[in-house]
Amino acid sequence: MMISLVNFQTNQRHVQLQEEFQSTSASNNNAAMNKLKPSNSKTENTSKEGHNSSIGARATDSARVMKFTNELSAPTVILETIRGLAWSGVPPYMRPTVWRLLLGYASPNSDRREGVLRRKRLDYLECVAQYYDISDSERSYDEINMLRQISVDCPRTVPDVAFFQQSQIQKSLERILYTWAIRHPASGYVQGINDLVTPFLVVFLSEYLEGSVGNWSVTDLTAENITNIEADCYWCLSKLLDGMQDHYTFAQPGIQRLVFKLKELVRRIDEPVSKHIEDQGLEFLQFAFRWFNCLLIREIPFSLVTRLWDTYLAEGDALPDLLVYIFASFLLTWSDKLLKLDFQEMVMFLQHLPTNNWTHQELEMVLSRAYMWHTMFNNCPSHLAS
Repeated sequence: MMISLVNFQTNQRHVQLQEEFQSTSASNNNAAMNKLKPSNSKTENTSKEGHNSSIGARATDSARVMKFTNELSAPTVILETIRGLAWSGVPPYMRPTVWRLLLGYASPNSDRREGVLRRKRLDYLECVAQYYDISDSERSYDEINMLRQISVDCPRTVPDVAFFQQSQIQKSLERILYTWAIRHPASGYVQGINDLVTPFLVVFLSEYLEGSVGNWSVTDLTAENITNIEADCYWCLSKLLDGMQDHYTFAQPGIQRLVFKLKELVRRIDEPVSKHIEDQGLEFLQFAFRWFNCLLIREIPFSLVTRLWDTYLAEGDALPDLLVYIFASFLLTWSDKLLKLDFQEMVMFLQHLPTNNWTHQELEMVLSRAYMWHTMFNNCPSHLAS
């Protein structure tokens, strides 16, 4: 029953993609489902750079790309159609537009879209002027401490990607996070939210910068580019977290609830692993809390994150439920290994999972199993009753 989603990631332009499609589409004519497609390809021993630029057959299927093109060029975009297409991956050059639409930030109506974006970007600038561009004497004690914590966390964000260590990028991240926190006092800033901005930054920066992230320089951006990117990140982060508000309020009850569901799902799917984890005295909160808090960004190569987020954003308000299935699939990737580990070994293993060399193929397998289990169990809650 192992059905593999096929994958996609590239920064090449449309013309280059069309050439790739001609060579890959012949092996991809037997798709049985919109979100799933069998894959007969084997993992190739390629360099990490090769992995980052690999093109998956499913998302580069010329018929699917044509569907994206047709939908996005319509006077009014049908969001459900875009969601169905995006679940299996979005062509990178379409990703900024598709993500804005999926999150409800951009208008589905093409005539209104630019006007709405222009107004929201101006709204963001006004918020920055009101809340961020002020002296500490105008801030409360708690606000000063919150800004200080954000400024400490920004340099720690995606530390293995040099682009995020550029001072102007860290300053943009700081402005986005502080402005968001001030405008969402129920939660304020919580460590982990800084990670959630990074996929948006990469995607919206890709509209202005070419090549791989490792070669990007902020000096190639104008001031207007930067403010537009910041605004888009801010509003998209807001839209994303609107559907997960209790994940970041006091005691983070939303995350604790999902961790419990994850534990129950793993017990149902793989009882030996569930029992072994319990027998060793390891609590799911000890390793899964970070997964839900940062949405796996810290657990997989950053080059795979935007592909994963295509699926996240395609789920819309149903994302929290799907996360349980994705994380169960992620954990049980190592079911055989876990059964051989004691408590201390499991803690160390789960804190440093061997995903550094993952390609799209491993990620698509995780998503495939998650989709299969979600289809089997989500409408049958009694199966997961404790």
